[in-house]
Order: sequence, then structure tokens, then C-alpha cells
Amino acid sequence: MPIPSDAQLREQADALGKRLRAVREHLVTAESCTGGWIAKSLTDIAGSSDWFDCGMVVYSYEAKQGLLGVRPQTLEEHGAVSRETAIEMVSGALVHSGASVAVAVTGIAGPGGGSEDKPVGTVWIAWKRRGGYARAQVFHFEGDREAVRRQTVGQALAGIAELLP
Repeated sequence: MPIPSDAQLREQADALGKRLRAVREHLVTAESCTGGWIAKSLTDIAGSSDWFDCGMVVYSYEAKQGLLGVRPQTLEEHGAVSRETAIEMVSGALVHSGASVAVAVTGIAGPGGGSEDKPVGTVWIAWKRRGGYARAQVFHFEGDREAVRRQTVGQALAGIAELLP
């Protein structure tokens, strides 16, 4: 998978913003490994207040629990980087916002923090529309910390676009 450039991410965010505006949807982001990069890429677009509701950066277990309602037992049993946590994050983002569409990301950007079963580059992304079912997908990105994060932002934006009519 090619690593998206700043220009490519901006183009992707701009196109997504136009679609969100056209269908009158509002977006919320819940981000761990990207540290707000998805929200930044979207709010770099002039007029994003028409379709961007809010973004939450939730690195710690406590933040995931307090801001998004991720259950402590989910984190204990599956860890922060898991399908279960990503789904609870995306669902919690919708509950705790006025948005109608959500994306959540949790992963290991590196250089440390990986393990044999969850190596650096492992990222779970979840998407959900209000009233619908969450969809989550695991990715195994290559490259350094920035490369993993860039690819995560690109895939997160692509997945949001797939949710829209």
C-alpha cells in the first residue's frame, strides 16, 4: 500500500467533506495511534464546521473508558489494539457526540510497543453510522511511525467515504 502524501490526504479529506455536506451528515473521530491527525486533515478544509462535529484523542485506557465508554473488561481481555475495543470506541464516539457518522482508530504506530501477536503496524479501524452496525478491519501497515500513521489516516478516510450514500 503506498504511503499517502500530505497532498493526497488533503484531496481525500476535501472530497469526503464535500460528500458529507451533500448528504447533510456530521462526523466524529475517536483516535488513539493517529493522535488527532484524522481530525486535523478534515478540519484543514475550509467550511469543515458544516460537517465535522468533534474529535477525541484517547491514548490511555482511562480516556477510552471515560470519554468513549469503552468497558474496562474489554481492555483487560482484548487490549487497546483489538476489534472489540475499536468497535466500542466508534460506538461511544456516536453516543458522546452529535454526529451521525464515526470513525475510530487504535493501533501500534511504533517504534516500540509491538508484540509477536500484535506487531508494530497493527491498526484496527472501525466505522459506524448512527443506528447502524459497526464495521471494523485490521490493517498491518509497513514503515516507520509516520508511515503507519499516514496509512491509517488514509484508510480511515476511505472507510468513511464507503459508509456514505
